[in-house]
Amino acid sequence: MKKIFFVCFMITLAAAVTAGNRAKEIIDIINDPATDYVLVASHRGDWRNYPENSLPAMNSAIKMGVDIIELDLAMTKDSVLVVCHDRTIDRTTTGKGLIKELPYDSIKNVFLKTGHGIATKYRMPTLREALAMCKDRAVVNIDKGWQYYDQVIAITDELGVTDQMLIKGNKPLEKVRKSMKRHPNKMIYFAIVDYTKKNAQDIADGYLASKITPTAYEVVWPEFTPKVQETIKKFLARGGKLWVNALWPSHNGGLCDDAAFEGNPAEVYGELLKTGASFVQSDRPTLILEYLRSIGRHK
Repeated sequence: MKKIFFVCFMITLAAAVTAGNRAKEIIDIINDPATDYVLVASHRGDWRNYPENSLPAMNSAIKMGVDIIELDLAMTKDSVLVVCHDRTIDRTTTGKGLIKELPYDSIKNVFLKTGHGIATKYRMPTLREALAMCKDRAVVNIDKGWQYYDQVIAITDELGVTDQMLIKGNKPLEKVRKSMKRHPNKMIYFAIVDYTKKNAQDIADGYLASKITPTAYEVVWPEFTPKVQETIKKFLARGGKLWVNALWPSHNGGLCDDAAFEGNPAEVYGELLKTGASFVQSDRPTLILEYLRSIGRHK
């Protein structure tokens, strides 16, 4: 069966292939169909110790050994891409207002808050600042930001990091192909199949009916129904890898709850791995890393 990856069998960015380039090592693992290595994505960075989506949170997660830094994007009134999950700055900073209605000069003058609402000395980073810090050190996952694809790739091309970028989306196949055709360089693309959405099976069936297999699928399921299990098996049989979320039970049918973690990591994360996952996104990266290292599936 013909397999096409939304990756870099396009133009290889040779400058990124350097000794000690951890991001390149991670990309090689992502593209290796035979490996049993499980890659760990840190949700919004190490937000338990630093403000979410902040530069220190990203840096801390990289130092502990995560492979992928997940971040979210929003655009300011003057078209600056900043790293923030929310549409407003109310929850995460000392300021208030809709990001799309605020100029960047206003946003850069407020301070980020911790998960408990305490103001810190840190400020909201731009996408450019985040990518410059992560360059060659980790893969960066743009999770919430598909609508900014053109603007993002302009920055990644300029910084020379397009080949270490991972972007996920829940758009139908043809829309994805149309967006990516506009650019000579490609980010890695993972398809999101979210069973909390009505169109989840349509998205899944669209890929399965085509000759195109994304590098991986992020599957979200509130219940691990026979249909979900069957679809995952088909994805894996086609050569696609599986991304699962340990974040909340609504994302994995109750198999894991990072937010209120209890029990033996081997039992909790072990259940996630039984789904065939090659990627686990977690709010507790230290726990999942320790477990994976203990069973020889991470270094």
